[in-house]
Amino acid sequence: MTAQESNFWSETVAPPQIPEHELPATVDVAVIGGGFTGLSAARTIAKGSAGVAVLEAENVGWGASCRNGGMVLSGLKLGAPTLIARYGREVTKRMYAASLASIDCVEAIVRKENIDCNFSRCGHLEVACKAKHFEEFRRGAETIEREFAHKLRLVEKADLPQEIGSAIYHGGMVDEVSAGVNPAKYVAGLACAAAKAGAAIHEKTRVLGLECDSRQGEKGWNVRTSRGSLHARDVLIATSGYTSRITPSLQRKIIPIGSFIIVTEILPETLARELSPRNRMIYDSKNYLYYYRLTPDRRMLFGGRAAFFPENENTVRDSARILRDGMISVYPQLREIKVEYVWGGTLDFAFDIMPHAGKMDGMFYSVGYAGHGVAMATLLGQKIAESILTGRDDNPFARIPFPGAPLGMYNGKPWFLPFAGMWYKLLDWVS
Repeated sequence: MTAQESNFWSETVAPPQIPEHELPATVDVAVIGGGFTGLSAARTIAKGSAGVAVLEAENVGWGASCRNGGMVLSGLKLGAPTLIARYGREVTKRMYAASLASIDCVEAIVRKENIDCNFSRCGHLEVACKAKHFEEFRRGAETIEREFAHKLRLVEKADLPQEIGSAIYHGGMVDEVSAGVNPAKYVAGLACAAAKAGAAIHEKTRVLGLECDSRQGEKGWNVRTSRGSLHARDVLIATSGYTSRITPSLQRKIIPIGSFIIVTEILPETLARELSPRNRMIYDSKNYLYYYRLTPDRRMLFGGRAAFFPENENTVRDSARILRDGMISVYPQLREIKVEYVWGGTLDFAFDIMPHAGKMDGMFYSVGYAGHGVAMATLLGQKIAESILTGRDDNPFARIPFPGAPLGMYNGKPWFLPFAGMWYKLLDWVS
């Protein structure tokens, strides 16, 4: 198989035209990271008439914001019964409501800022790899409808051909609220919207250090960058899977995990319709899952945790082979179809597989999206920005425990990822 080792999405959009700025001496808020979280926060802060500088080590959207599958998903990584058992009904109700509001948040920004990014409320389909998983779908759907008044639609195995052109699954579950988007176009549009609101975006500006720095009796931060230093009253860490040693306490709570994607050549219209009759965002019920969808120009995008380690030349090439085999196991119809693109990115998982947004060591942060970042990062960026502006916080993810590694056996370098990968494969085999 020969495929370009490049991100398909990046080739669909020109880099956003962002005004260049000199690094300021002082700013109200320094946002570290120019992805969905940072840009959403910067837009909100600028609209609140505060000075904000976005400091991005590469270019806006360079990380996971441009490398994902473009799935704007409702729900959380963990199922509702698990969440209720862990956090109680009221907290879970607020978190689930936030997951639904996150889709509305993305759509509202797209509409208000006139971002041309192929946003579509096409819904998502979760498919059951085992009959047992479908029964878990049933229990989960009943819990969500009873507790949160949100309706999910179960799809029996006999009815699956209406949703997917694959015979290997045991049923499915549809949420019509979810959406699809071209993430590169969306993050570029979000950057332009933040700049238009008054945010100063500094690309190729790597943050090298953060130190407490009081001025005129007010606490703040000295932010050292590759282009000089600035003083900020507040700092927001929006680095997700690329969180580094400049924020060691946060780095020790976040696991960077690789996710990889292949994209085929353009498919004939009849074949595309056969594979995904309703053009859903699709993912399966495994821990070591696959996720897939049609792109707006009718290619099959197929991704997964083919290798847990973050992307590099070897993991990308190995993943291309693994994902193509996986794609053919789901869709034998694609056996003779050419794969044209392969790339990888780095997601951020917390140890409890939950989003977290709040304040730590005097700094604001929002991380831990676990594959649901397109929508949740947009919403939580906005929520944290509102907290910075007003001092009030109505974000439910700030109030749940944010655990680190058991026994403190983690310094930010995920030495245990190969063992975690084997563990999850074992769970998938026995579950």
